[in-house]
Amino acid sequence: MVVVMVNLACGIVGLPNVGKSTLFNALTANHAPASNYPFCTIDPNIGIVELYDARLDRLAELSHSKQILYATTQFIDIAGLVSGASHGEGLGNKFLGNIRDVDAIAQVVRCFDSDDVVHVSGEVNPIRDIEVVNLELILADLQTIINALAKVHKQAKGHKEFLPQEQCLQKVKEHLDAELPVRSLELTNPEKEILKPYRLLTEKGMLYVPNINESALPEMKNHWVQEIYDYAEKEGSGVVPISAEVEEEISELDPSDRKAFLQDLGLEESGLQRLIRESFQLLGLITFLTTGEKETRAWTIKRGATAAEAAGKIHTDIEKGFIRAEVIAYDDMIAYHGRVGAREAGKMRSEGRDYIVQDGDVILFHHHA
Repeated sequence: MVVVMVNLACGIVGLPNVGKSTLFNALTANHAPASNYPFCTIDPNIGIVELYDARLDRLAELSHSKQILYATTQFIDIAGLVSGASHGEGLGNKFLGNIRDVDAIAQVVRCFDSDDVVHVSGEVNPIRDIEVVNLELILADLQTIINALAKVHKQAKGHKEFLPQEQCLQKVKEHLDAELPVRSLELTNPEKEILKPYRLLTEKGMLYVPNINESALPEMKNHWVQEIYDYAEKEGSGVVPISAEVEEEISELDPSDRKAFLQDLGLEESGLQRLIRESFQLLGLITFLTTGEKETRAWTIKRGATAAEAAGKIHTDIEKGFIRAEVIAYDDMIAYHGRVGAREAGKMRSEGRDYIVQDGDVILFHHHA
């Protein structure tokens, strides 16, 4: 038995007709309507996608687990954006409201020519498309900050405790005025706390997803894709080229046939797995593992989390009653055929509550009842 647990939400955005819904179909097999006209996706379609992890399969075999619980990503297919969305054009207000609730953004960018699919601007120009979307997000954030500043400015008169908030908002406003996203602005931890309630769109991590045609496989490169790599590097964002059409074909195959299909294309893994993995990295997430007869499970935590915090992910009572964590590296679990063998080989470590958990740690927590 396999069960999935939702860990983060990634919004799929972009201009109309760039392949968002086709990609969403491929990722989730939820089959949103994909049509050759703007605003085909009006209400956000939501799908849950597993982060397949072969390590869990191996551990489940060793432990004879009854079920496997993979980490997952929630993908949300959001209506196509058009210029002027920040002022309510098209489905702008709905778009901006939906995207405010996600943890990360995957911006699909068309990088292929086709006479059958009309481009909303008449021609393929990925950087222009990116700048249209990014500018609308920046303008929406700018309006949010201007409104907040007006309120805080009044509060700060005669109340010095509001000055740090006012100074932070002014700093962000100047950055947005320069048409730069908040994620590229260096902020202190106190400033990040000040900004949290505003849920700024351009503070979210961004992945650019060039949508290519099959002829660009397996290298996943063409002159448009290279332009996106250059653009993303300047702002420190990630790039995951994908052929949405090919991914949709893969999703419709029987699982036993997918590997051969990928090999025929010269690919080692699907775009789905690359996109989910990059989403995890974008948000600074890692997984630690637990295994036993009942279940083998991946737990998602922020990189840098302590053993006590990881225990709290399982249950708050385990964090409160934390005694110690038995930690074995995944590779040692496999090499010594399980927890007993790894312990006998001296590969099990007893760690305290402040131990920094590493990706792939297999952990058994001891705690007071």
